[in-house]
Amino acid sequence: MIERVIEGILFRSRWILAPFYVGLVVGMLVLLFKFGHELLHFVLHAVAATESDIILGILALVDLTLTCNLVVIVIFSGYENFVSKIDPNGHPDWPDWMTRVDFTGLKQKLLASIVAISAIQLLKAFMNLDKGTMSENTLMWLVIIHVVFVGSSLVLAWSDSLSNNKH
Repeated sequence: MIERVIEGILFRSRWILAPFYVGLVVGMLVLLFKFGHELLHFVLHAVAATESDIILGILALVDLTLTCNLVVIVIFSGYENFVSKIDPNGHPDWPDWMTRVDFTGLKQKLLASIVAISAIQLLKAFMNLDKGTMSENTLMWLVIIHVVFVGSSLVLAWSDSLSNNKH
């Protein structure tokens, strides 16, 4: 009897996560605001911008988009895996992956997004080298961090592969 009550409480406690996912939706709205701000700044300064400035502006927009994609993956996959199943019926444009991403797939998608975001940050830093706004030390740390992200994703993929081969 006591065990069933405790298990019931633990099972229902997963709903504590729901406000976190709603908070991430609010975070996406903030990203949308920042995206709009960056887009407006990009468009208003496009005429006088150099080719490098245009590329950096586009990279900033891509970076914000990838970050928002990452948040969507976390919201849907996390909610589906840890809180409750989402019923895709009645949604004709429902992406197939949203109800099929398991925890391993979630980790891989997260790391892939983080590596892509890190690569964009590194590319932006390389493009700013001629402007003198980035020190060599900062650039070195950006490269090291990116290599760590790439290495981590490779190790995760390898360990998941080993785990899948055992099953």
